[in-house]
Amino acid sequence: MGKYLASCVQYRLVIRDVSTLQILQLYTCLDQIQHAEWSADSMFILCAMYKRGIVQVWSLEQPDWHCKIDEGSAGLVSSCWSPDGRHILNTTEFHHFETDTQDLTGIDWAPNGCVLAAWDTCLEYKVLLYSLDGRLLSTYSAYEWSLGIKSLTWSPSSQFLAVGSYDEKVRILNHVTWKPIKELVHPVVVSSPKTVAYREVDKSQSVEPSQLTFPPPRGTPSSLFTVHSKYELVDVPVTLRTVKPDTDRANPELGIGMLAFSPDNRYLATKNDNMPCCVWIWDIQKMRLSVVLEQTSPVRSFHWDPVQPRLAICTGNSKVYLWSPTGCVSVQVPVEGE
Repeated sequence: MGKYLASCVQYRLVIRDVSTLQILQLYTCLDQIQHAEWSADSMFILCAMYKRGIVQVWSLEQPDWHCKIDEGSAGLVSSCWSPDGRHILNTTEFHHFETDTQDLTGIDWAPNGCVLAAWDTCLEYKVLLYSLDGRLLSTYSAYEWSLGIKSLTWSPSSQFLAVGSYDEKVRILNHVTWKPIKELVHPVVVSSPKTVAYREVDKSQSVEPSQLTFPPPRGTPSSLFTVHSKYELVDVPVTLRTVKPDTDRANPELGIGMLAFSPDNRYLATKNDNMPCCVWIWDIQKMRLSVVLEQTSPVRSFHWDPVQPRLAICTGNSKVYLWSPTGCVSVQVPVEGE
């Protein structure tokens, strides 16, 4: 203890004898040394290069031995020895930054990795868009003094950001100005003649067993789905079933709780929680409602086929419901028990 003196000259570490100042060891680091520290027993010395995110460790007893710690893209803020002199504690930067929010609720990267969306607590409608280096690109707020954002998702192309809120609307923001280009409203009565409405019918209303053929005729692979289909087309205007939310409770069943873009950016599927049995499918190219599906039970989840525009819907029973631009089918999933 106290026998050696360490000094740094740019990227060189010099170890001298305290009594004579004679150079005992000379080490060459990978970059300019910004911090040097002895271990508690003076057996090792670390050199930190914060700009490179690198720590190098040298041994006095074994001059040929060395160690390198590279934090990479995480960055490096500080480096120090643990009390036992055999462990190093690094504080990495990770480029975190403060957000202009009351209570940050969620973050979501754009698929192209260029923009980070962050949103505030549901008590305040606020979306913030940040660049990779933490610069605030834009802030969007649709309204104040009411429950705000409930869901958010990017389109696969990163051109659109869909924001669902407690006011039962989806706002589509564009990636140039980060302003809304369309508000998608979820009315109780769907009246547009350009919208196709499907309704799931009960099992008792399906095709009679005497009319079923099994196995299906060759050359008609869709016949199995056709005879088992439990959807019927409904003429518009159609009134959808709703539930009255309890607004006095936290997280009321109200507003847009689920959002998902199709992989080709053509469609957006949404669910309005106070119409729990309905799935809304929007044509993003035309920015209008294309299809409404009304199930007999509340929708628990839906997911797009990653290859083609086909949506799978689950309501917690033994069936999977599939929608594509050509129509809807109900598929029985073979399971044991209920």
